[in-house]
Amino acid sequence: MSENLHPRADDLDDLTPRDLVGVMHEGDIGAVQAIAGRLDEIAHAVEEVAARLHAGGRLHYFGAGTSGLIARMDAAECPDTFGVDPAVVQAYSVEAPADEDDRDLGRNVARSAGLGVGDVAVGISASGRTAFVLGAFDQALTAGALRVAVSCNPGSPLGQASDIAIEVETGPEVIAGSTRLKAGTVQKLVLNMLSTAVFTRLGHTYRGRMVGVVAGNEKLRARAARIVAELADVSVEEARRLLDEAGGDIRAVLAGARKA
Repeated sequence: MSENLHPRADDLDDLTPRDLVGVMHEGDIGAVQAIAGRLDEIAHAVEEVAARLHAGGRLHYFGAGTSGLIARMDAAECPDTFGVDPAVVQAYSVEAPADEDDRDLGRNVARSAGLGVGDVAVGISASGRTAFVLGAFDQALTAGALRVAVSCNPGSPLGQASDIAIEVETGPEVIAGSTRLKAGTVQKLVLNMLSTAVFTRLGHTYRGRMVGVVAGNEKLRARAARIVAELADVSVEEARRLLDEAGGDIRAVLAGARKA
């Protein structure tokens, strides 16, 4: 558990900066490696989430503190990365400490989100005990939504309340209880895997390219042109012309190229 004391805790104040970051790095490696033991659960979640989104459902993240911020980051990046409607992936988080302890608030937020039978609620909590997130799961159960838990505490209340529990044991943080460290890193990686694999399964990527990318600035327009040039075997200049004609829609350009 992240609340437990790190084996090197009593030595940390006297370590050199190089030794201190070395201790942290070793811990990060171990935490990331721990994900390997939960790949089956992550893959199961990918299959179930993709099926619901394919049928018109939505993906809802619920978290508090660091977990909530990580959830908001992943949700915010999905529209531009995969070209999905912003409403498809939503994140609901609280940052005030008192709000984390408010189970009723979690229920009310989930109720306001309009959770339905075809939706997915992903609860993110390092401890797996956050009352706000547990409240959201209460409402998800009432609504008939799929519940996926992402935590770093095997056997937690959140995992027990879920349909699919992704519980990655990261061990004590170098600063006891600071879940912005290893636990935060692992939660971000798990959400990266979940959303990326889901939208890959749903056809929002092609041959490892972001064919659903929304080209909202010059960097992304240049990326879109390179993708079309590579996949359609045309020059970058021709790719830009084709994209202009298609309103920037990479998939439309590639579909036309396959028909030609």
